[in-house]
Amino acid sequence: MATPLSPQSATPLSPLRTIAVVGLGTMGTGITEVLAKAGREVIGIDISEAQAARSLAALEASTARAVARGRLTEAERAGTLARVRTSGDLHAAADADLVIEVVPESYEIKQQIFRELDGIVRPDTILATGTNALSVTRLAADSARPERVLGLHFFNPAPAMKLVEVVSCVLTAPQAVAAVTDLAIELGKEPVAVGDRPGFVADGLLFGYLNQAAAMYEARYASREDIDAAMRLGCGLPMGPLALLDLIGIDTARTVLEAMYAESRDRLHAPAPILKQLSEAGLTGRKSGRGFYSYEAPGSATVVPDALTPAPGGALGTGREVRSVGVAGSGTMASGIAEVFAKAGYEVVLAARSEEKAQAAKARIGKSLARSVDKGRLTAEAAAQILDRVAPAGSYEAFADVDLAVEAVAEDLEVKRQLFQALDKVCKPGAVLATTTSSLPVVACARATSRPQDVIGMHFFNPAPAMKLVEVVRTVLTADDVHSTVREVCAKIKKHPVDCGDRAGFIVNALLFPYLNNAIKMVQEHYASLDDIDAAMRLGGGYPMGPFELLDVVGLDVSLAIEKVLHREFRDPGLAPAPLLEHLVAAGCLGRKTGRGFREYARR
Repeated sequence: MATPLSPQSATPLSPLRTIAVVGLGTMGTGITEVLAKAGREVIGIDISEAQAARSLAALEASTARAVARGRLTEAERAGTLARVRTSGDLHAAADADLVIEVVPESYEIKQQIFRELDGIVRPDTILATGTNALSVTRLAADSARPERVLGLHFFNPAPAMKLVEVVSCVLTAPQAVAAVTDLAIELGKEPVAVGDRPGFVADGLLFGYLNQAAAMYEARYASREDIDAAMRLGCGLPMGPLALLDLIGIDTARTVLEAMYAESRDRLHAPAPILKQLSEAGLTGRKSGRGFYSYEAPGSATVVPDALTPAPGGALGTGREVRSVGVAGSGTMASGIAEVFAKAGYEVVLAARSEEKAQAAKARIGKSLARSVDKGRLTAEAAAQILDRVAPAGSYEAFADVDLAVEAVAEDLEVKRQLFQALDKVCKPGAVLATTTSSLPVVACARATSRPQDVIGMHFFNPAPAMKLVEVVRTVLTADDVHSTVREVCAKIKKHPVDCGDRAGFIVNALLFPYLNNAIKMVQEHYASLDDIDAAMRLGGGYPMGPFELLDVVGLDVSLAIEKVLHREFRDPGLAPAPLLEHLVAAGCLGRKTGRGFREYARR
């Protein structure tokens, strides 16, 4: 007879060979498939016979596709299917070593299941909840054996997603955590250990970001297409936030956010009103055929045009002619932008505070082009022609005849204001003046000139030659033809423009940096390790980099400056920079550029 679990007991657990999955919806079916493929005996339990039948049919179809793609043999498929049986009665879990419930996100439903299981399963059986929003502690406290209750949060689709969050609370026995962690590894998953708080790591960070995106759209700050394109192209995300909300289900997102807000009281988690409005109207996303976008049919992934879809080519007016471009600055961003324009055939004047700095910036372009030649992306002749289009200058007086002047100097408002005063005097009437600021008010640059109607924001992303996104930032004073000009130029330099207003952070930084700040708070509060948080966001959210990897690349000083700007403009306590970030910056730990940030790096 197995020994009952207790937090103090060191008795090893029996192997988790027989596993019951309660709730055979999409997630329960996916978990069943993962377990059965890994050789576990699985008992699928659902009160609906029809749902159990649909689950088995889905499993048969999924494994058949795997055979067709060469990922399973027919014998392996037969073995997988033979290891699964279904039932409509919880008593079928009597011999299970582990029970995983994935029923709807309701305390009442989950508590009832756990209470019934207390009287059915063995004393040593582990009970796992698949919740992503409810308190594991609260569910455990209502169980007869709270020490054996924990969270086991898979991500959808379970067969494909590598991340599994293993959630323990103050009542959980360490050996229960160890047993399910070992199981997750045997299933080919990457488990991360987290504590009990709403959303855990991945959803805790993800849903705050999704909520802010919904609020941004609701405020009509930017279109749904531009918000989604900005986050895909600016951050390398697989989906934009509004498309992702439609995939998750707007009603589901609202439920998760409400649970998070009830616990945290952080305004960033207070569901945006549009989520309630769409949910109550039945516009829950893909599953209903309409949410933020409209779909071909309920359940379809194919977006179809609706009343909000932009007209092909947009409704832009005629812009001004741009033949030559001036780029002000000598740093990486300035040389990258100059390279972009030169590649597109523009004559470029690259001006800095001295001839030496301008020559150094042009040399940096030469090295970049040489790398493209080495990689076979350019011929040596084409690279030479591009470089010949760049004329270095040690004074902004060289901008006298340019049609578009783009500044890429230090992110300091006074420095930029002084530069725009100089451009106002130097540049010819009708020239468009653009700032690449990522966080400062564009209108402040415009007001430094006698022609604020000619000033606009063109926020490129680093590295400019590779990144496709440009945030086009209109002020209340920007002329229509200036906006049209910049949109046309973006098309010619093969960049994707997104329109937004003159507000701190624009689209990308306004959504990205609160997410990064919340990740820092998780580490600061010893909730999870930075390695586990990075893994959770890469594996569970599809992010190309974890938040701490990204912070160290961006620079902690740059990140702190942007956080301060966002906090100052929006006056939301939740946007206050995490003290840990401020401490690291004060200590000179700025990320990769100093060799130490959240991690240490080898000196080159």
